Amino acid sequence: MSDAVATPTLLYLVPTPIGNLEDITLRAIRVLGEVDTVLAEDTRTSGRLLQHLDIKKPMLSYHLHNEHQQVQRLLDRLERGERMALVSDAGTPGISDPGFLLVRECLARGLKVECLPGATAFVPALLKSGFGAERFTFEGFLPVKKGRQTRLQELAQETRTMIFYESPHRIVKTLGQLAETFGPERPASVSRELTKLFEETVTSTLAELHADFDSRTAIKGEIVLVVQGAKIEKPSKADKYDEA
Repeated sequence: MSDAVATPTLLYLVPTPIGNLEDITLRAIRVLGEVDTVLAEDTRTSGRLLQHLDIKKPMLSYHLHNEHQQVQRLLDRLERGERMALVSDAGTPGISDPGFLLVRECLARGLKVECLPGATAFVPALLKSGFGAERFTFEGFLPVKKGRQTRLQELAQETRTMIFYESPHRIVKTLGQLAETFGPERPASVSRELTKLFEETVTSTLAELHADFDSRTAIKGEIVLVVQGAKIEKPSKADKYDEA
């Protein structure tokens, strides 16, 4: 047997529920209770979760607007042996949320990082869409302005199922642009308020989804949009022989 001491984990990426608090895992609860500090995208949101779990821990704000300034300070503390858990407001940190930069720098310094499995919004939305899940591409949020049309044109011939995150106030515009670029008859699925009381998934064509959501007086909740990939046109046998 080796006498080597296992390298301790110093940074944990801990998924948190995207709505239903019952989706927290037993391992996540244990880790949150054992670490020295919790890094939170919004300390108020994560504070309510810790209070619900009856966990009292020091919290530090770590979000999109301060992560570059915070990384060096956090690395110094981690190198002194402080153990930290990184959480986002909901779901798995690092997926369309801060986390990548800190993980990269930890690994560069030889600091051990663990990522716990757990809640994330795009998996249930993908499976509920009924589209192929064997091969898919996660696109996250489309560019808001610069590069948006270019990216849509690039994805028009993508044959894999595509997954996007979108905000309630931009979903109508996005559905309209997708219908124009991908074609109005392309099948798609919109999921919102996943795991919550008013969870909704609507599957139809892009044109029909655009008309549906455009007619609504109010749209609430974070949205996952799943779009079926482009169909590959296979040449007929007659075409094959003609070419020969």
